[in-house]
Amino acid sequence: MTSMNLTLSVERLEYYRALFGAGDEHMRLLTAETGVRVALRDTQLTLNGEPDAVALVATVINKLLDMLSRRETVDTACIRYVLSLAREGQVDRVDELSGDVVATTFRGRPVKCKTLAQRQYVQSIRSCPLTFGIGPAGTGKTFLAMAMAVTALKNKEAERIVLTRPAVEAGEKLGFLPGDLTQKVDPYLRPLYDALYDLAGSDAAQRLLDRGAIEIAPLAYMRGRTLSDAFIILDEAQNTTSEQMKMFLTRMGLYSRMVVTGDVTQIDLPPGRVSGLVEAAQVLQGVPGIGVVALTHRDVVRHELVLAIVRAYEERAAHAKEEARVPIRAQDQQ
Repeated sequence: MTSMNLTLSVERLEYYRALFGAGDEHMRLLTAETGVRVALRDTQLTLNGEPDAVALVATVINKLLDMLSRRETVDTACIRYVLSLAREGQVDRVDELSGDVVATTFRGRPVKCKTLAQRQYVQSIRSCPLTFGIGPAGTGKTFLAMAMAVTALKNKEAERIVLTRPAVEAGEKLGFLPGDLTQKVDPYLRPLYDALYDLAGSDAAQRLLDRGAIEIAPLAYMRGRTLSDAFIILDEAQNTTSEQMKMFLTRMGLYSRMVVTGDVTQIDLPPGRVSGLVEAAQVLQGVPGIGVVALTHRDVVRHELVLAIVRAYEERAAHAKEEARVPIRAQDQQ
């Protein structure tokens, strides 16, 4: 296969550091994914590789430079995502993510969607009274929902925030944890506290908790209540039973908004129990006013290893599913 060289000019020298990344990790990522070698000579980039691959990398680099000109952050997750869009001929769709600020943290950092699926998720939360966000770890399901909730509270679109999740053990037992029931379930609610503190700051968050503007409680405490004028988030919903999910969804009162998040690949229910999240997503799909948004490994925005882990488990699950089909196919042919 013949190779070719292509030269790109970079107008502003300050873009080089962000474009290449620490230790040239960004260019090494592009080389690993495409086989194209990127070299810097004076103020120009030289791309060397197969023609189609060189054209692809040139498209990605030009889009990254465009993003840097808008003062957007470029990291490895961003580069992987832009590359995946470029392979599909949709690289310009990344521009749809520009300028839409979901929230601002207490330190003044803007919170933005980093993928199109995240944007769809946020748009669903804005337009639907009830949204299901289903996807693997690291896709921003809980954090984006929390960002929307804190913004709604600041803008007086909700009088309070209610955060809940089921207290289901992932191997450990509640009975062996120290303290009363509240202290026992507190570790399960810690991810919600973490997201809240990141967005509002620990002092402001504690004041909101003390005056009841934000309530964090286990799912069992929701029974018998009607939640009006509230922004309600159910996290880790894959660990709800069918009965618990129905109970929770029917807590919605007037002028409230609900977001239900979960990862159906991490169900910790006893064998034979149906996940309330899986059932609800199937039953309520297509109902007006209810949004069901699926996020995938493409939307992982955590550490690179999280993406690798999610991909490995998805590949294993797909392989196991294919193996399970083999006996059926063999029997059909007899």
